[in-house]
Amino acid sequence: MSAKLWGGRFAREMAPELLGFHSSLPFDRRLYREDIEGSIAHARMLGRCGILTAEEARRLEEGLRQILEDWEGGRLDLAGREAEDIHSLVESLLVERVGEVGKKLHTARSRNDQVALDLRLYLKRALAGIAGQLRELEEVLLRLAEEHREVVLPGYTHLQPAQPVLLAHHLLAYFEMFLRDLDRLGDCYRRADVSPLGAGALAGVTFPIDREMTARELGFAAVAANSMDAVSDRDFAVEFLAAAALIMAHLSRFCEELVLWSAAEFGFVELDDAYATGSSIMPQKKNPDVPELIRGKAGRVYGHLMALLTVLKGLPLTYNKDLQEDKEALFDTVDTLRGCLGIFIPLLATLRFNAAAMRAATARGFLNATDVADYLARRGMPFREAHALVGRLVRSCLEAGRTLEDLTLEEWRAYSPLFAEDILEAVKLERCLAARDVPGGTAPQRVAEALAQARRRLAELVAARPGLFPAGKS
Repeated sequence: MSAKLWGGRFAREMAPELLGFHSSLPFDRRLYREDIEGSIAHARMLGRCGILTAEEARRLEEGLRQILEDWEGGRLDLAGREAEDIHSLVESLLVERVGEVGKKLHTARSRNDQVALDLRLYLKRALAGIAGQLRELEEVLLRLAEEHREVVLPGYTHLQPAQPVLLAHHLLAYFEMFLRDLDRLGDCYRRADVSPLGAGALAGVTFPIDREMTARELGFAAVAANSMDAVSDRDFAVEFLAAAALIMAHLSRFCEELVLWSAAEFGFVELDDAYATGSSIMPQKKNPDVPELIRGKAGRVYGHLMALLTVLKGLPLTYNKDLQEDKEALFDTVDTLRGCLGIFIPLLATLRFNAAAMRAATARGFLNATDVADYLARRGMPFREAHALVGRLVRSCLEAGRTLEDLTLEEWRAYSPLFAEDILEAVKLERCLAARDVPGGTAPQRVAEALAQARRRLAELVAARPGLFPAGKS
């Protein structure tokens, strides 16, 4: 059976080979819930405004609710049905159930404002789901940071040992990334929270509709200010894809570290057996496939962002069929991101950190060299001179197979009379950590403060984004 919302102007039927190319139903059918809910709100408004009779509006709403119940209950037989899109499919199902009055549903509406509405409703729900996962991820990070507040490991630049940091400080760096991601999702939600319904095809409609009513019925905060922009705007989708790309970038960076840290050369972490795989030929292997897959899927999301930007870059106002390409990019990004978060959160929650290996690694790489240069600078030596002097010290230790902690006071003073007995304490690991006692630093007291502030900031962000975090829901 064919469901087509146009045809009177055409003398010939659509070429059979065009239907499959033209149809978006294989992928936009997932919008059935949003399409039906939008249609219910539209029908109620038509009845309230007197555009349809109260009885007509009631029959439309009843028929639509039955379709939704049957769809979600698995009672709809859609085999063999042909339709251009979800809109034409729903309307044909409605006409079958309620008769000719079903053809009145499309009064004062176009598929152009209808699909924009469906996408916005879908994205709002998707954003809330993703935000809930990010919130859960943040809670795991805070728990792990609290549990490992005293664990020390090397911090790296250029993947070379640089300075000592607390593991909690390292984990809180990712907390900051994902908190920004949550904030960005809130901005995405706010700009998606605008109803385009009533814009019609592009210029508005000729019926006395109530756009504010449908917006309220569907939970939108506002109505689109310009009908042409309403049907052609996909900024909200691009903005989401950009935010999703950044989330995937942050996940990918974290996963890269887990791949490195789980290697024998580091030995900093061990993945739980439930989130690792083995080799078909090497029985000793425990492979970090989950972080590798997430790292790989980041490119997939980046590609969707570039694809939609490219679709939009040359489109004249208003609606163009090119915009049909927005859905697969949006849907796959939502699926990919939710899937990655869904597996990364339990993987992270079950990680086993090897505090001894991390501590041992701090003995390599002269992580206290900067502290020695700072020591001299505080005693009046220009920092550039201090930098050069410590560089020579490090080279001497490397040649002798020693560390800075191995040097005697006499050896220190042979390089500069500015070195006093307190240098022997200044180069110890705990002193190097404690010395970084500035806001945002890795000193234990600052990290403790940062943990408390992180919990407060997360709670404040959640409270400030009621659309993303409805009351009583995580």
